[in-house]
Amino acid sequence: MAYGPDDPRSQLAASTVRAAEPNAPAQYLDFTALAPDEISDQGSRTWWVRGQNFALSYTHARAGEALQHSGQPDEYVVLFPHDSAVAKLTAGSDEAAVQGATMVVVPPGDSRVEVTADTAVVRLFSAASPDLLARCRNHADYAEPHPNVAPFAPWPDPVDGPALRVYPVAAHPYEQGRFGRLFRCSTFMVNLFDPDFGPRDPAKLSPHHHDDFEQCSLAVDGQYVHHIRNPWTPDMADWRDDEHVHVASPSVTIIPPPSVHTSQSVGQVRNQLIDIFCPPRHDFSAKPGWVINAAEYPVPEQS
Repeated sequence: MAYGPDDPRSQLAASTVRAAEPNAPAQYLDFTALAPDEISDQGSRTWWVRGQNFALSYTHARAGEALQHSGQPDEYVVLFPHDSAVAKLTAGSDEAAVQGATMVVVPPGDSRVEVTADTAVVRLFSAASPDLLARCRNHADYAEPHPNVAPFAPWPDPVDGPALRVYPVAAHPYEQGRFGRLFRCSTFMVNLFDPDFGPRDPAKLSPHHHDDFEQCSLAVDGQYVHHIRNPWTPDMADWRDDEHVHVASPSVTIIPPPSVHTSQSVGQVRNQLIDIFCPPRHDFSAKPGWVINAAEYPVPEQS
């Protein structure tokens, strides 16, 4: 790990790169250069991409759009990354209103997202929904499970039972000593970072690796360069050159373990990234105060 002394992640226990299988390549899915997978009657455009344990749906939703989902087996997440969001969510007999940038946890069962202003809507579904994984344009890349990624295992249900849970970004500002703005549920952990206004200082990057889980980096504003260094195995045929890939927004980058990686905002105006992990991370969850809604969700015991 190479965190600066003022980065809260420098407090995390050091890990060592284990003897890994040859790792999968990173995937860069820039929606500004890809045709949508779906266009609704309302004119909303949706892209579907996946990692090993999740499916991500990114929708440029038009006012009046209704995104319905039936028979969901577990909790899923709806993200409204922009302050332009005005929406109503329904799950069973529960209803919730959203205005502005917000994360919502939706309980199992039938649900509906009604958008009353043009805005972006991101939905995150776990591997418990194989039909949604199969919709994703990169589904074939996971025809065989990637050996370095631990399989999906849900975390415990919320202590007070299933419900719509609404977390407005504005209600949870950054705090000293906490890394970003972390929320978790039984299926996902999401870090909703504040935007950077202008490029990231190239002398203050944070190259690091993960032992056994993918990182999904969703760029919702601006421009980024993802820097990725793949580990060497004994077989030189597995080696890859370092990557320095520029992406616009919206875009999704899937970073495989145990690649060393860091992301650098390079846009001259607003740049914003959201990091997504499925299932949640134990290391972040172990830091007192880091996960804002930790009291609502138990942490499973580690074997």
